[in-house]
Amino acid sequence: MTTTQDIISAYLAAFNRGDWPGMLALLADDVVHDINQGGAEHGKPAFAAFLDRMARCYREELRDIVIMVSLDGARAAAEFQVHGAYLAQDSGLPSARGQRYALPAGAFFTLKDGRISRVTMYYNLQEWLRQIGA
Repeated sequence: MTTTQDIISAYLAAFNRGDWPGMLALLADDVVHDINQGGAEHGKPAFAAFLDRMARCYREELRDIVIMVSLDGARAAAEFQVHGAYLAQDSGLPSARGQRYALPAGAFFTLKDGRISRVTMYYNLQEWLRQIGA
Protein backbone atom coordinates (compact mmCIF):
# COMPACT_ATOMS: atom_id res chain seq x y z
CA MET A 1 0.00 0.00 0.00
CA THR A 2 1.32 3.42 -0.95
CA THR A 3 0.90 6.02 1.77
CA THR A 4 0.40 9.76 1.43
CA GLN A 5 3.91 10.18 2.84
CA ASP A 6 5.26 7.93 0.05
CA ILE A 7 3.38 9.84 -2.66
CA ILE A 8 4.58 13.27 -1.48
CA SER A 9 8.13 11.98 -1.02
CA ALA A 10 8.08 10.56 -4.55
CA TYR A 11 6.69 13.84 -5.96
CA LEU A 12 9.40 15.95 -4.30
CA ALA A 13 12.15 13.48 -5.24
CA ALA A 14 10.97 13.58 -8.86
CA PHE A 15 11.13 17.39 -8.74
CA ASN A 16 14.73 17.24 -7.52
CA ARG A 17 15.63 14.85 -10.39
CA GLY A 18 13.86 17.03 -12.96
CA ASP A 19 11.64 14.02 -13.68
CA TRP A 20 8.57 15.81 -15.00
CA PRO A 21 6.85 12.61 -16.25
CA GLY A 22 7.38 11.12 -12.78
CA MET A 23 5.74 14.14 -11.16
CA LEU A 24 2.84 14.15 -13.61
CA ALA A 25 2.19 10.45 -12.98
CA LEU A 26 1.42 11.26 -9.34
CA LEU A 27 -1.19 13.91 -10.20
CA ALA A 28 -4.92 13.54 -10.74
CA ASP A 29 -6.02 14.45 -14.27
CA ASP A 30 -8.02 17.39 -12.87
CA VAL A 31 -5.25 18.61 -10.53
CA VAL A 32 -5.54 22.20 -9.28
CA HIS A 33 -2.23 24.07 -9.02
CA ASP A 34 -2.36 27.19 -6.84
CA ILE A 35 0.65 29.25 -7.90
CA ASN A 36 2.46 31.35 -5.32
CA GLN A 37 0.97 34.85 -5.33
CA GLY A 38 -0.85 34.03 -8.55
CA GLY A 39 -3.92 32.30 -9.84
CA ALA A 40 -4.92 28.68 -10.06
CA GLU A 41 -4.30 26.42 -13.03
CA HIS A 42 -6.38 23.32 -13.72
CA GLY A 43 -5.46 19.97 -15.21
CA LYS A 44 -2.32 18.03 -16.08
CA PRO A 45 -1.68 19.87 -19.39
CA ALA A 46 -1.46 23.19 -17.53
CA PHE A 47 0.81 21.62 -14.90
CA ALA A 48 3.03 20.16 -17.65
CA ALA A 49 3.34 23.64 -19.22
CA PHE A 50 4.29 25.02 -15.79
CA LEU A 51 7.01 22.37 -15.46
CA ASP A 52 8.34 23.19 -18.94
CA ARG A 53 8.61 26.85 -17.92
CA MET A 54 10.35 25.83 -14.69
CA ALA A 55 12.90 23.76 -16.64
CA ARG A 56 13.61 26.66 -19.00
CA CYS A 57 13.84 29.43 -16.39
CA TYR A 58 15.10 27.79 -13.19
CA ARG A 59 17.33 25.07 -11.83
CA GLU A 60 16.16 24.23 -8.32
CA GLU A 61 16.82 21.67 -5.63
CA LEU A 62 14.68 21.18 -2.54
CA ARG A 63 16.64 20.49 0.64
CA ASP A 64 15.83 19.87 4.30
CA ILE A 65 12.41 18.50 3.37
CA VAL A 66 9.92 17.81 6.16
CA ILE A 67 6.58 16.21 5.23
CA MET A 68 3.52 16.31 7.48
CA VAL A 69 0.40 14.23 6.79
CA SER A 70 -3.13 14.54 8.19
CA LEU A 71 -4.41 11.61 10.20
CA ASP A 72 -6.78 10.57 7.41
CA GLY A 73 -4.06 10.87 4.74
CA ALA A 74 -6.17 13.22 2.59
CA ARG A 75 -3.91 16.23 3.09
CA ALA A 76 -0.21 16.84 3.47
CA ALA A 77 2.22 19.69 3.78
CA ALA A 78 5.93 19.93 3.07
CA GLU A 79 8.41 22.49 4.28
CA PHE A 80 11.79 22.82 2.59
CA GLN A 81 14.61 25.08 1.50
CA VAL A 82 14.74 25.94 -2.20
CA HIS A 83 18.26 26.33 -3.59
CA GLY A 84 18.24 27.53 -7.14
CA ALA A 85 19.55 29.51 -10.07
CA TYR A 86 17.50 31.86 -12.24
CA LEU A 87 18.50 30.85 -15.78
CA ALA A 88 16.15 32.63 -18.19
CA GLN A 89 13.69 35.48 -17.74
CA ASP A 90 10.27 34.30 -16.66
CA SER A 91 7.19 36.23 -17.77
CA GLY A 92 6.67 39.40 -15.74
CA LEU A 93 9.87 38.95 -13.74
CA PRO A 94 13.28 40.67 -13.88
CA SER A 95 16.08 39.63 -16.24
CA ALA A 96 17.90 36.42 -15.48
CA ARG A 97 21.68 36.18 -15.33
CA GLY A 98 22.13 32.89 -13.49
CA GLN A 99 21.49 34.52 -10.11
CA ARG A 100 21.52 32.09 -7.20
CA TYR A 101 18.99 32.06 -4.40
CA ALA A 102 18.06 30.09 -1.30
CA LEU A 103 14.81 30.57 0.55
CA PRO A 104 12.31 28.68 2.66
CA ALA A 105 9.13 27.47 1.01
CA GLY A 106 6.15 25.29 1.66
CA ALA A 107 3.62 23.27 -0.25
CA PHE A 108 0.19 21.98 0.63
CA PHE A 109 -1.32 18.93 -1.02
CA THR A 110 -4.74 17.32 -1.24
CA LEU A 111 -4.97 13.68 -2.30
CA LYS A 112 -7.90 11.82 -3.82
CA ASP A 113 -7.93 8.19 -4.96
CA GLY A 114 -4.17 7.84 -4.47
CA ARG A 115 -3.28 10.88 -6.62
CA ILE A 116 -2.39 14.48 -5.82
CA SER A 117 -5.46 16.57 -6.67
CA ARG A 118 -4.24 19.95 -5.40
CA VAL A 119 -0.79 21.54 -5.06
CA THR A 120 -0.47 24.94 -3.38
CA MET A 121 2.97 26.59 -3.22
CA TYR A 122 4.13 29.36 -0.89
CA TYR A 123 7.40 31.28 -0.72
CA ASN A 124 8.37 34.88 -0.10
CA LEU A 125 8.45 36.46 -3.56
CA GLN A 126 9.90 39.73 -2.24
CA GLU A 127 12.81 37.84 -0.65
CA TRP A 128 13.40 35.97 -3.91
CA LEU A 129 13.42 39.28 -5.81
CA ARG A 130 15.90 40.72 -3.30
CA GLN A 131 18.21 37.73 -3.68
CA ILE A 132 18.26 37.93 -7.47
CA GLY A 133 19.04 41.65 -7.28
CA ALA A 134 15.74 42.97 -8.60
